[in-house]
Amino acid sequence: MAIQSKYSNAQVEAIINDVLAVLSKHQAPTDLSLMVLGDCISNLLQNKVPEQSRALVAEQFAKALTQSIKN
Repeated sequence: MAIQSKYSNAQVEAIINDVLAVLSKHQAPTDLSLMVLGDCISNLLQNKVPEQSRALVAEQFAKALTQSIKN
């Protein structure tokens, strides 16, 4: 069952396109792109998620990421 997002597809797609455009502008290869995105995720977890919730949010993110490549 798909999870219903509180964000519109258009909003999500616009942000994805912007992020991918920046990576393309810098001609970042896949490994560098993944490193940068991983560091962004770590930064968001450290600065935007309460400490007591970080492990759970990180686990849920990792699970969602793993599921997304299985489909």
